Amino acid sequence: MIIVLFRSRLTPEARNGYDEMAQQMSKLARAAPGFIAEKGFTAEDGERLTVAWWQDEETLTKWRSDVQHLVVQKVGRAKWYEYYKLEVATLTRSNNFDRSPTV
Repeated sequence: MIIVLFRSRLTPEARNGYDEMAQQMSKLARAAPGFIAEKGFTAEDGERLTVAWWQDEETLTKWRSDVQHLVVQKVGRAKWYEYYKLEVATLTRSNNFDRSPTV
């Protein structure tokens, strides 16, 4: 499994169209083969973090080269992001605990 961490801060101009674009990209990613899950968080200081899980490097590579995704990346750099930092990691171990409610 591959985990993508996308940290960013938006520009004031992001008020014009960013949310719609983000929803569209999320929908497109969720429909892509190999997509597992995505969560987004915003810190008190305004920095944003999106965590996405992908099946493997091959499916992530296909997402990275998606034509719509490439276009939106250019627009993002030109007007919506003050900065971003992308980190990609391979999951080497996973542990789980789930306290299911009793009926």
